[in-house]
Amino acid sequence: MKRFLLFCFILTGFISVFPEIHYQQGNETIKSFSRAKRYLHRVIYSDDPDRTTFYCNCKYDDKGKIDWGSCGYVPGRQRKRAKRLEWEHVVPAHAFGKDLPEWKFGHPECITRAGKPFKGRNCASKVNKKFQLMIADMYNLVPSVGEINAVRSNYPFKEKTTDSRPYGECDFRVIDRKAMPADHTKGKIARIYMYMESAYPGFGIIHHKNRKMFEKWDAEHGVTDRECYINQEIEKIQGNRNHIVHSRCQDRENGLNH
Repeated sequence: MKRFLLFCFILTGFISVFPEIHYQQGNETIKSFSRAKRYLHRVIYSDDPDRTTFYCNCKYDDKGKIDWGSCGYVPGRQRKRAKRLEWEHVVPAHAFGKDLPEWKFGHPECITRAGKPFKGRNCASKVNKKFQLMIADMYNLVPSVGEINAVRSNYPFKEKTTDSRPYGECDFRVIDRKAMPADHTKGKIARIYMYMESAYPGFGIIHHKNRKMFEKWDAEHGVTDRECYINQEIEKIQGNRNHIVHSRCQDRENGLNH
């Protein structure tokens, strides 16, 4: 009994020193991507006074039309998608879905009306309940210019190697299948990855090669008022808390550095 109590005491101290190595609850409320997008657009971001896209800081209206002039955006080849708002998974669905059996091999329920089997994201979205919750997790979704969502694809992030800006004043580029974001998004990206890694263990969301980069981004680019606001609004609807962002916001309020 004494050994058990000693173990509990040591474990409690260990948790208090390293709180973020323990997993937190993920989304268990929003069960479809389409529903998550409606909440984000019509409720969570609707009253945001700084409502702009994530990567380019472009303003958009209630119908999801992008105002290029507000951010100096110059469209590339995908001009039609550049006009509309899309909700992007910061941690791509491919990153946590590609190894699921439904994604790789399909499922008996994944049959088109024409009788043809299908696999991939559509099949996983149809039959895998865990995947349904993960792609609908609103902490992982951000408003994006449609064209930027398209060119980012499912590529991993890395530090910038050039200051070239192929989309006007938007500080974002993809080179050699790597996405290079602006400084103002780095901390948010890191904390989203850290949350997803903690909330959905076993999916290998943070590759060991990127861990130090995300830790650096989190430390160097602290939370903003807007990030804290959006985090609070998502918690009200989705139910679970993003403890990564919540702890950073509390430290900020208390005048502490992460």
